[in-house]
Amino acid sequence: MLVTCSHCPRCMQCETKFDFITRKHHCRRCGKCYCDKCCSKKVPLPRMCFVDPVRQCAECALMSQKETEFYDRQLKVLMAGATFLVTAEPSEKSETMVCRLSNNHRYLFLDGGNHYEIEVARISSVQILTEGFTPGGGNTRANGMLLQYKVSGSEDFKQMKFTSCEDVNCNKKLSASWLAAMHKAAKLLYESLDQ
Repeated sequence: MLVTCSHCPRCMQCETKFDFITRKHHCRRCGKCYCDKCCSKKVPLPRMCFVDPVRQCAECALMSQKETEFYDRQLKVLMAGATFLVTAEPSEKSETMVCRLSNNHRYLFLDGGNHYEIEVARISSVQILTEGFTPGGGNTRANGMLLQYKVSGSEDFKQMKFTSCEDVNCNKKLSASWLAAMHKAAKLLYESLDQ
């Protein structure tokens, strides 16, 4: 939300008073007023339809750089999908399903014998499961995920467990890449909500 100039007599970061020499600038991402020193980074912001890099405060510039890296590297992996054994709570029965992000990035599609659509905005937690723990923390590998989400039209939470399958038709490396991308997506989402 853009902070109007009349409501901003000082830099919202360093408290420098604006005058004829010290001009105010708006961060194109958060809309707050800053002096030139606190809002000097020019970073691409394609998600807000800016073609050229735009002025952003340091905090927003860092988040925009993380988003750009995510869109360039991880989004393709999530949209391509991977195969998992999925257990939907309260059932104990697992089903082999392909999990992928929808083209509009708003849903996780799970396709197998059943079809699920989980709205990304309703996901409340993502926990990556690992195997191969060593005392130093090295050589661990993602092999699954616990996903908790709010059921559409309800306040109830459901949980699903995704596990890399041992089947010959499953690609464990692809599953591990998908889980890593999902972990980065969740981390990025939580960081942007904290701003």
